[in-house]
Amino acid sequence: MKIYIGSDHAGYELKEKLKTYIQSLNIEIIDKGAFSLNNEDDYPDFIVPVAEAVAQDSESLGIVLGGSGEGEQISANKVDGIRAIEFYGGNLEIVKLGREHNNANILSLGARFITEDEAKNAIIIFINTPFTNDERHVRRLEEIKNEEINN
Repeated sequence: MKIYIGSDHAGYELKEKLKTYIQSLNIEIIDKGAFSLNNEDDYPDFIVPVAEAVAQDSESLGIVLGGSGEGEQISANKVDGIRAIEFYGGNLEIVKLGREHNNANILSLGARFITEDEAKNAIIIFINTPFTNDERHVRRLEEIKNEEINN
């Protein structure tokens, strides 16, 4: 498995910690930036490259971080083939359902709202939960894919 990761300034510190954690799980990780803390940077500059890489590598997953995770999720979902979900605290079941029902391939984390341990727990659930392949979920994802192609 390969994970692409990216963040803006608001997620930079947590991203750096999570890179080390993910590497400790013997998972290849590719950082798409930011590569230094710059409070003036813009999250699409780092999130879109993660999304493009994941869209081109169907065996990979992505993790993106920002202050809330909301803009990052929106940016990632602009790339055809991406199904980004967001976690900014609370019940981790939402991460599991995002993988099981939506075959989510990017996890967006709201760094200002979660602890490092919450982020790690979300990542473990994200990478270890398989898509169910239930007919209704496959059908719905095909409908989404058709919308991408038609637009």
